Amino acid sequence: YDLKSKKHSLVAKDEWDVAFFHESYSGRYHLMVTTPDSRGKLRVVDTQTGEEMPLPPLPEGSPLFTGFSRSETKVATYISTDRTPQDLYYIDLEKQSVARLSNALNPQIDANELVIGETLKYKSWDGLEVPAVLWKPREASLDRKVPVMLWMHGGPGGQTYAMYRATIQYLVNQGYAILGVNNRGSSGYGKTFNHLDDLKHGVVDLDDCVAAKDYLQTLDWVDADRIGIMGGSYGGYLTLAALAFRPDEFKVGIDIFGVANWIRTLESIPPWWEAARQSLYTELGDPVKDRKSLEERSPLLHADKITKPLLVIQGANDPRVLKVESDEIVAAVEKNGVPVEYVVFEDEGHGFAKRENNIKADEAMVKFLDQHLRGAGG
Repeated sequence: YDLKSKKHSLVAKDEWDVAFFHESYSGRYHLMVTTPDSRGKLRVVDTQTGEEMPLPPLPEGSPLFTGFSRSETKVATYISTDRTPQDLYYIDLEKQSVARLSNALNPQIDANELVIGETLKYKSWDGLEVPAVLWKPREASLDRKVPVMLWMHGGPGGQTYAMYRATIQYLVNQGYAILGVNNRGSSGYGKTFNHLDDLKHGVVDLDDCVAAKDYLQTLDWVDADRIGIMGGSYGGYLTLAALAFRPDEFKVGIDIFGVANWIRTLESIPPWWEAARQSLYTELGDPVKDRKSLEERSPLLHADKITKPLLVIQGANDPRVLKVESDEIVAAVEKNGVPVEYVVFEDEGHGFAKRENNIKADEAMVKFLDQHLRGAGG
């Protein structure tokens, strides 16, 4: 975007989303990260020739926070693979070499014991192919079927990448398969796919979740009677929506700071988020004009229908999804006589920054699942 002429010009085009774009110091090179099939791909283009420059073989993972040296001959990038967290890599374009400069994985963890996510697509209720990433426990087999949790990303409009996720690897290590659903409305698959759930959140994307469960039940290593759903932020909303609006589909739910009441959440957006507020109103609905529809899609207002065990995890200082959202959904589900557990971190906000809190949250999840999913009757 040229500030003087106020005109846009195209600088990069790809069949997948361009997740990251960076220009070298002189403008000679364009560096970008695209997202083919839920995995990041690093590309460097010479603007003088229009040709893509060759790169040395890189670890299969998602490049992040990438940039050029001032000499424009070297690139630094963080890469997260399925088995390793973000590590810093140094790429010499002239020598076509790559060096790994850090090792962030806890030395007590053997990377070879971690699992690699499988990217796949399944057909939803209307024939639409929905992308997903499947993490399968090593012991899963026809003779040893395992329970599965749907992993719903945040947003709305986020995306689950095939990359290192400590919580997912921990759950898989404990014997729970994870299916990261990139339901309609997710980013990474084009604008059409991204807008398929506009003003229909908690309806068409929720049907994609049910279709995911149906797909999982066709796999011979899946315990078809033990499938739950979990997620954070918007994924937490979909978890609550699944338990409230599709009460017979999933055995359990884990809601991590998820929206329970759209009216309150949309009305509580602070003034300094004005651009985001307008965008959310367009996508989700206006709390005045679309009030009835938003009420129909707010799980708190239909919590009497929730009959399956629920774990809620919340940061007390969350500015996006207020703690009252979780307080009230927990109280409402308790009135139903349904098992509900509530974990609150007094020193966290929207997402958990402290390692000890993340560990406590993960342990609470496994304890809850061991009791209410693995230990539940078929």
